[in-house]
Amino acid sequence: MPEALWTADEIAKAVGGRVAGDFAVTGVSIDTRSVEPGDLFVPLVGARDGHDFVPQAMGSGATGVLAAKPVDAPAVMVEDTFKALEALGVAARERAPLCKRGAVTGSVGKTSVTRAVEAGLRLAGKAHASVKSYNNHIGVPLTLARMPRDTERAVFEVGMNHADEITPLSQFVRPHAVAITTVGPVHLENFADGEQGVARAKAEIFAGLEPGGVAVLNADNRWFGFLKAEAEKVGAEVWSFGSSPDCTAQLVSFSSALPGESRGPDDEAIGAQDESGSRLSPGRAVVKAVLRGEPIEFTLLQTGVHWGPNSLCVLLMLEALDVPRETALAALAAFAPIEGRGAEKTIRVDGGAFTLVDESYNANPVSMQAALKTLGARKVAGRRVAVLTDMLELGEDSSRFHAELAGPIADANVDVAFLAGVHMKSLWEALPPTRRGGYAEVTEKLTTALAGAIKPGDVVMVKGSNGSRAGVLAAALAALDLGEQG
Repeated sequence: MPEALWTADEIAKAVGGRVAGDFAVTGVSIDTRSVEPGDLFVPLVGARDGHDFVPQAMGSGATGVLAAKPVDAPAVMVEDTFKALEALGVAARERAPLCKRGAVTGSVGKTSVTRAVEAGLRLAGKAHASVKSYNNHIGVPLTLARMPRDTERAVFEVGMNHADEITPLSQFVRPHAVAITTVGPVHLENFADGEQGVARAKAEIFAGLEPGGVAVLNADNRWFGFLKAEAEKVGAEVWSFGSSPDCTAQLVSFSSALPGESRGPDDEAIGAQDESGSRLSPGRAVVKAVLRGEPIEFTLLQTGVHWGPNSLCVLLMLEALDVPRETALAALAAFAPIEGRGAEKTIRVDGGAFTLVDESYNANPVSMQAALKTLGARKVAGRRVAVLTDMLELGEDSSRFHAELAGPIADANVDVAFLAGVHMKSLWEALPPTRRGGYAEVTEKLTTALAGAIKPGDVVMVKGSNGSRAGVLAAALAALDLGEQG
């Protein structure tokens, strides 16, 4: 029997509620689809009233409810379940006073960096972290509320798409170290002053930083000077990563060894199969850097060029959270690409196989250029194929941002591009006919032409915003695997 995360009495004390039936819980959930046995169910009120789903939650194994209305279940009664969830998160933070907490934000890479930091924390001891991309006004307090009392280190992903969203989240977490991976043209439609507004919103991460805390910043980003000044206003110690010798962690080189190339004697063990039976085919990269004046070299199970700076960001965050360097490097060496964020599969088809690089979870101009640059660095037996869907929330300059991808596509020597979405029409028109593989305004209508065009030896990179359904195209390509069909 797992140790109780919360008892009913502890919950009531934390949130100012009243116990109506004794219980203890081992987890916290706000969604009946993810309720696990032993959970506390917190019914939030939005488009639907979560109280309507209490019977379903209890049927899935929840042992208690944080309720604002009478329910037929053991409960702690409160006036407002959302405010109670926030209070429970604060109580979880305060009952673990020795826990070192980190927070990660940024226009690109925050989820992957958070996951990599988490890997290091778990190697180092009792750790806690955000799940999925629980990075908003609900996800951050929920993640805090789930934090066990004996947690030694924790990392939280913090996101936004408007101003004034990160400040309260940072104040909930009260991190000892924060990282801003980069600032770029993301969510521009919500900022009248464009990218400057995005930078100012990201700087809100400093609002809750503990006194004497560390700010890990990207010195190669155009907003570094602004962010550094904002961090120093709250007394933060700034650690930088980037290409300059002046950085705390300087990136000297990033070189990748890709699937099929000579790597190491244990690579067969790495080339495992995923749940569908497709063979995962991670490449490797070697990073050479100078960390606090000391040359270091380490390996990654990543091939994306953005993992050069990202890995240094991770190392600095882990150092700030008191993780030994050898533990941090071991965690990075074993950290595999996340599904939808660079995960690779070898797809077996008639006559051979092609490589699918799944970057379908999200996209913006910065991450799109990085993905294309990585594709251009590949050694390929066949063609480099880019499959791109709309980048969303770019505001009135959306057409320009899409059309300007024609340059990075040419620089990457992409042989053919398949495009889907209203905004991608601008890129389609900017491409020379020799690079036009296929276009559809609706993503789903591109699947047949795309599936019929891929050949053995191709390296196919799929990328787009989650809302533009790039994942549909990645799934269609994965479904071509003869092993899966068999």
